[in-house]
Amino acid sequence: MGVSLAFLGGAGTVTGSKYLVRHGGQALLVDCGLFQGYKLLRERNWQPLPVASAAIDAVLLTHAHLDHSGYLPLLARGGFAGAVHCTEATRDLCAILLPDSGHLQEEDAAFLNRHRLSRHAPALPLYTRQDALHSLRLLRAQPWHAPFAPLPGWRAELRGAGHILGAASILLEVGGRRVLFSGDLGRPDDLLMHAPEPPPEADVVLVESTYGDRSHPGTNVLDELAPALARLAARGGVAVVPVFAVGRAQLLLHAIAQLKQQGRVPKGLPVYLDSPMALDATELFGRHRDAHRLGQEQLVAMARGTTLVRSVEESKALAGLHGPRVILSASGMATGGRVLHHLALHAGEHRNMVILTGHQAGGTRGARIAAGEANVRMLGRDVAIRAEVVQLGSASAHADGAQTLAWLSRMPGAPQTVYVVHGEPQAAQALQARIHAELGWRAELPEHGQSVAL
Repeated sequence: MGVSLAFLGGAGTVTGSKYLVRHGGQALLVDCGLFQGYKLLRERNWQPLPVASAAIDAVLLTHAHLDHSGYLPLLARGGFAGAVHCTEATRDLCAILLPDSGHLQEEDAAFLNRHRLSRHAPALPLYTRQDALHSLRLLRAQPWHAPFAPLPGWRAELRGAGHILGAASILLEVGGRRVLFSGDLGRPDDLLMHAPEPPPEADVVLVESTYGDRSHPGTNVLDELAPALARLAARGGVAVVPVFAVGRAQLLLHAIAQLKQQGRVPKGLPVYLDSPMALDATELFGRHRDAHRLGQEQLVAMARGTTLVRSVEESKALAGLHGPRVILSASGMATGGRVLHHLALHAGEHRNMVILTGHQAGGTRGARIAAGEANVRMLGRDVAIRAEVVQLGSASAHADGAQTLAWLSRMPGAPQTVYVVHGEPQAAQALQARIHAELGWRAELPEHGQSVAL
């Protein structure tokens, strides 16, 4: 029996990554992500997978971001009882991200029910915090570069992908085929993370294309952030910074600490990190020293210049403060969480600022703010966006089109097929065209639900 690959997510969109590999009566899922963004995509989270959860024998995770791991609690609740293999740092991050995801969904459902804002009676969470905690027992940490058997007769190996703590590219060998899953590739010049490792030889490659149609600006995040924060401080405004709790929050804290040390931003500018999840993720940087570029002195500088906000009461108290300040809060695309309360309070003032720090998936509030919409709905009401909106082009944790192509070009030999995944259609098409034109390789754009024989 041959090897087949089904695209159950991450095809035609930048979210919901799930790739089902079948061989010899066994089924393995690479990534198990939630769909985010447009309502049409989010509704896929409520639809059953085309394969029963109990019929999946194992899962491999490239990294912990919810669009790659956030469906695990549903899979486990549906009957999946196999092992979920990942790096040690990914396991530790999932222990933070997944329960928080369940908690937020419970909170969102309760809010809708309390204010009667849902057509469902009652509105239900996709899964609960308890569901997420239950799924964590399935996680199995694997070392870097050490081949292991996720299933009898299958072989997998994890290689560094940059991007965030623990992020890996996965080489899967089964049925005489070598399949490489890039995962989310980081940038070679990232301030926080090491560059992605060169890819190994493979017959088939699935490569992400988040920024496949663009190039990152030549400036770095320090040069972009410095003038924005200087303007903010001069006019006494409040900057609300939606951040991803893992990676982006730490990058911004490190950048602000450096700018203060360089005298490019007032040393007295208060910085608040209002995200319990981001606080826990920041602590992991101290535990996984070899997984990033920061030394002990830089970690200390980040902590020294930041007020950590953990409780709901402390978060609410930020509203009563006066003077310029920077509030970093999750989520990074303003899809939920405490950042919505800060945006609702501060986005209507001209002297304030909203700083967007990375890719804003279509359909998210972050994307609407980036597009310049005058009013954005949040917390059940329309909020006027009068604050200055700054979008940092250099803060992304993803490789751009040229960097992704350079990563592919380091393969020892040409693969038979490259499947371009995890990108909006325009970005995926642009990267596909470049792979054809510049590498001379066969590249395909899979469709959602499509199954191919390898």
